[in-house]
Amino acid sequence: MTDFAFLHGGGQGSWVWDETIATMKVQSGSAHRYLALDAPGCGVKRARDTSDIVFADISRELNADVEAAGLSDVVLVGHSQAGMTMPQMAEFAPALFRKLVFVTCSMPLPGKTTLDQMGLGLHGQNSDQVGWPVDPLSASMEDRLAMMFCNDMDDAASAAFMGKLGKDMWPACCYSYGDWQTDHLATMPVTYVHCLKDKALTPEWQARFAERLHANRTSYLDAGHQAMNSRPQGLAEILLAEAVA
Repeated sequence: MTDFAFLHGGGQGSWVWDETIATMKVQSGSAHRYLALDAPGCGVKRARDTSDIVFADISRELNADVEAAGLSDVVLVGHSQAGMTMPQMAEFAPALFRKLVFVTCSMPLPGKTTLDQMGLGLHGQNSDQVGWPVDPLSASMEDRLAMMFCNDMDDAASAAFMGKLGKDMWPACCYSYGDWQTDHLATMPVTYVHCLKDKALTPEWQARFAERLHANRTSYLDAGHQAMNSRPQGLAEILLAEAVA
């Protein structure tokens, strides 16, 4: 049996993992245990006042949630913005986690915030910034998010996903923090799942982030940024394989 814990990305909650966890249960039966976490201000924690939370509080709270669920030797799976919190979770409780799996996650350089890393230009316009698939200064937020998150979904799936956005928000400290520490990951099993159709984090940037996160295993999935929603079967297969790798 393997214990899996899942952490969502920015603007989302634990609900984003529903399809993938359901698929993993079908594929593996009752062989594993699963816990989808919520950052403060997201999912079941939406009503929380997060204005006084500092970045380290988030990692400690999430680790406490894992421990309260009775999980141990955990495969921690994170998506997108979760990649910036997972290293600190592992730093604070190294014995709690067996492996970290980053699904198209980001990791700014030390001293840079996630907003610095994204920038305000288009993909490829600035070699030091991820950029956006459409002009962020002229395109609406809805158009930006639809392009970034739903490019490999059909109309119905896209509409359903977009209808869930806008209710979850990580604490504000996440967007001003820049003291990233990842060297300790070099001694841990770390897998990075590259999503080849991602319009939020391009494959080139995913390769940079995988290196910064000291990934020693890589997997590739023909999916967009929201692989857990658009390609749950493929992602489930990858994650179940990580349980025995």
